[in-house]
Amino acid sequence: METSTIPHLTIEEIEAGLPAVRQSPRDHGVLKAIVIRPAENERAVLQQAELSPEGGVHGDAWAGGSWTPRRDKNPNPDVQVTLTNARFMALISPDESRRPLAGDQLYVDLDLSDDNLPPGQRIAIGTTILEITAVPHNGCKKYAQRFGQDAVRFVNTPVGKSLHLRGIYAKVIQAGIVTVGDAILKV
Repeated sequence: METSTIPHLTIEEIEAGLPAVRQSPRDHGVLKAIVIRPAENERAVLQQAELSPEGGVHGDAWAGGSWTPRRDKNPNPDVQVTLTNARFMALISPDESRRPLAGDQLYVDLDLSDDNLPPGQRIAIGTTILEITAVPHNGCKKYAQRFGQDAVRFVNTPVGKSLHLRGIYAKVIQAGIVTVGDAILKV
């Protein structure tokens, strides 16, 4: 499907939908979707996934080399797992089948804001524990093509950045299994 034929929201439409996004739970969230990227521009939607400090989200391309490798050339654990707000994705992509194109792995109904999940905050999902990292997650050219120029502009505004509407990075602290529908708790 060509991106030019897909209607995208304007900044005004995104702002109008923001109150629903702001209602995301602060303490007791839910894992809404799991997506892996087996290779560039490929997506697979899963019901369950294994996560580990060595492999990130198993089956995802991160373990083969992240976009920001460490000096030893190993994948950077600070960008192992990406979480994105499921309400925001529903707002900017009413077509559920297109949401995995964002490239994030865990779609959560949880407040991802600086105030709620600062770097170092740990969360439990299923039998896994993740730690939020300080690496910023920004909208890019592909995000703009898939969800619109106004969406990428908005996620990079001060409001978009403070709410982490483009998502946040986390690293795996405790290996385990996550399943769609799992509760998310701050620990």
